[in-house]
Amino acid sequence: MLEIAALIALGLFAGTMAAALGLGGGVIFVPSLVVLFGFEQHIAQGTSLAVIFPTAIVATIAHAKMGNVRWHLSVPIGLAGIAGAVLGARVALQLDADLLRRMFGVFMILLATRMAWRAWRITDQSEPAPDPS
Repeated sequence: MLEIAALIALGLFAGTMAAALGLGGGVIFVPSLVVLFGFEQHIAQGTSLAVIFPTAIVATIAHAKMGNVRWHLSVPIGLAGIAGAVLGARVALQLDADLLRRMFGVFMILLATRMAWRAWRITDQSEPAPDPS
């Protein structure tokens, strides 16, 4: 029963972060399910994808109401994403769980590094020049 409560808390947290920050729920769900709940990598990824679907629908509706969705771009990107999902699922299911976990971790590190680098560059460029006097 405690595990169910913890999983519900994880869902609440991940849903909030996904809708508020635009994070893919998998960024939160997959590592949490593996590290905190002991899920096997394939099961964590599959579970995450099943959970993200309704979360994404609700968040999309909320953002669409505010005019924050570019539907003309969403449709072709979404269709390409469906094709990529078919390919990606096939590849992932053929990989060893340890290799898949490592690949996921490396991707997360690269993504975090890139985001941090861009944030620092933008901050540095937006700071006013010091007063020479």
